[in-house]
Amino acid sequence: MKRILVIEDEPEMLRNMVTLLTMEGFQAHQASNGRLGVEVARRELPDLVLCDVMMPELDGHGVLAMLRADEATRGLPFIFLTAKGERADVRAGMNLGADDYLTKPVDADELLAAIRGRLERHAEKEEAAQAKVEFAPDFSSAKPLEALGLTPRESEVLLWLAQGKSNPDIAIILGAAEGTVKKHLEHIFQKLSVESRNAASLRALEVLSVPGKG
Repeated sequence: MKRILVIEDEPEMLRNMVTLLTMEGFQAHQASNGRLGVEVARRELPDLVLCDVMMPELDGHGVLAMLRADEATRGLPFIFLTAKGERADVRAGMNLGADDYLTKPVDADELLAAIRGRLERHAEKEEAAQAKVEFAPDFSSAKPLEALGLTPRESEVLLWLAQGKSNPDIAIILGAAEGTVKKHLEHIFQKLSVESRNAASLRALEVLSVPGKG
């Protein structure tokens, strides 16, 4: 049974999401503010975190930063719940390492689809990581990827692709249109002589791997 942590300061919304998740076969943990959420995440180590952005004491960005700084919780799939829906706010969260965001009020089907999709992607990433243990990629800069014959912008797109981000994710992070990201990816595939996102990601991981590790 997959365990989901919901961090939400609105009691009714928290109750509704916990009820929905329980009915759908998940084990739901809950926290009514950010600081409690960090404590629960560290104690329970859930399979995924749903977290509101705007909360007193510690907001969602603070929660994410603390979880990403902790070795035990660094890799937890993390979905933001935001009522703002502003691109700048969402972009800030994605840059901090969020995997997805949903705008409140969240439709039940949309919420469940996002959760299941992220759990599946996380499982795929873990399998890929086990299969590529020789890699120890440094994602701090896209500059090394220019050695593949890519432009600086194409290198940025490939950097985020190699971290498992979708086209909409990359568009938000880079402040670009989704169609522009798709066009960059077409150019990247052509230049690298590959036909899939996985193949392009593998080339990026090879370039970004730190010598002497893995």
